[in-house]
This record gives sequence, structure tokens and C-alpha cells, in this order.
Amino acid sequence: MKINSVKLITSVFLILTSLFLFAQKSFQGKAYYQTKTTVDMSNFGGGKLSEERKKQIADRMKNALEKVYILTFNQSESLYKEEAGLETPGQGGGGMRFGMMNATGGNQYKNVKAQQLIQEQEFFGKQFLINDSLRKLDWEMGAETKMIGKYMCFKATAVKKVEGFDFSSFRRRPNDEKPQDSTNTENKVVEKEEAPREIMVTAWYTPQIPVNQGPDVYWGLPGLILEVSADRTTILCSKIILNPSEKDVFKVPSKGKEVTQKEYDIIVKKKTEEMREMFRNRGGRGGGRRR
Repeated sequence: MKINSVKLITSVFLILTSLFLFAQKSFQGKAYYQTKTTVDMSNFGGGKLSEERKKQIADRMKNALEKVYILTFNQSESLYKEEAGLETPGQGGGGMRFGMMNATGGNQYKNVKAQQLIQEQEFFGKQFLINDSLRKLDWEMGAETKMIGKYMCFKATAVKKVEGFDFSSFRRRPNDEKPQDSTNTENKVVEKEEAPREIMVTAWYTPQIPVNQGPDVYWGLPGLILEVSADRTTILCSKIILNPSEKDVFKVPSKGKEVTQKEYDIIVKKKTEEMREMFRNRGGRGGGRRR
């Protein structure tokens, strides 16, 4: 596929014009992103929940998963954090599970020059500070374009391994997928280690803002990423402010027990397995103690 000549000339002109702005050492920008995540409720709760109950859970998930984030960035650094707002009341007993699904966590700092990622993450009431190198995606850049606001964006795709907590695996029940081993004298379910799930990531970036930053963990393209779709989650930029009159200081996250991404993933996996076992046992007692 080839870009037609008019579109190519227009793109080159916009990029060259933008370079004058971004050549300033004091350059800074802000991008506002809205996240949306859909959840497959068809087999939620092992298929035993009523449609009314599924709708109630879906509505609560929507409130937990649809948020606004602000990415403050310059040529080499960025800080991604949730926009301050009122807390959603009535989390109740389900709040624990909804909190586990929040993959973004706390404030996240990326330094593409130093190849560093630092993120505050709360998990089951404990505060962690993930300090690790940036994870690279093998982007395949295409020629397809579209406008997001006033910015011309180009499409890029990549395959990403799902790391850490994977909510889809937490929903599975042992009866659905784990056969018993007749050689197991203790008559326990034998669970095999599963390979990480892979998802397709589609990003739209604009060379008009020539920084290789983006929302959440996404980066590494020759322009600011304005939209990302990964699995069931879409992150879309709704507003951009370039060179605001009041510059922000990049405050690197520092709260929590420092761990690498791998160490944090092990902690999450262990706790997730404990929770899954608890739900299995509760199911075996006919629904547990809930009244």
C-alpha cells in the first residue's frame, strides 16, 4: 500500500513545521486520554448468574474501568496519572476484585532516553514501586492514516504478551479446563503452567508531535500515540495542550516497596492463585456464607 502524493506532501509539511516547536529545550505538552474496557459477561460466574446480576456487575465494572488519564511529556520523559475526581461510592465486597483488574495502577514515569519505567502500584492494600527497564514492542508501521482531532495519525501494530495479572484466566473454573490425573494419589487437580497469552495492539500516532511517548506502557513510535486498542481496552486522546504557560515538574514516583516487573508479576500471580482457590472452596460449599 502506498500513500498518495498529496497526503505525503501534507504530512511532510506538518512534520517539518512541528519540528520548530519541539526543538525548544523547555518544550512540554499534556495529553488527556479516556479509557474504555468491555468485559465478556457470557460465562461470568461459571454461567450461573442471572442476567440482572450480570448487568449489575457490568455497570460496576464500567465505573471502575472507564477513567481519564493525563500524560505530561517532553522529548524524553513522561508522567501518566489518573485525573483526580470523586471516588465511586458503594464498592462493597466487589471492590477487591475490581481493584485487581486495574492494570494501570498509580503514577507512571517513563524515560525513553534512559529506557526506564517507574510506577506506583497498589495491590491488596500494599504499595509497590515497580522500577524496571521499558518493555519494547516490535511495531509494524503501516501507511493507513486517519484524523484524530486536528492531527493526522498513522497506524502501527504489534503483538504483546499479557504479563502479570490476567483477569480472563482468573474467571476460569477448574471444571472447565483442568482434567484430573489418575496417577495423582491425592486426587488433586493437576494444573499446567500456561504460556503467556498474546494480544494484538493497534496504535495511531502523529508525527506532528514528534516524541516517542504514549499512554500507559505504550511508546516507541515516531510520534505521540493518540489511540491504542489492545484486547478489550481502548485508550483515546481527547485533548492536547502544547507548551502550557505553567510547566509541570516531572515528579518521579517514589512510594512503595521497590520491585522489578518480574518480581511484581510473581507476587500478583501467587495472590491470584490464593484468591482463585478461595473462590473454588467457597463454590464447593454451595455459594459460601454470603447472605
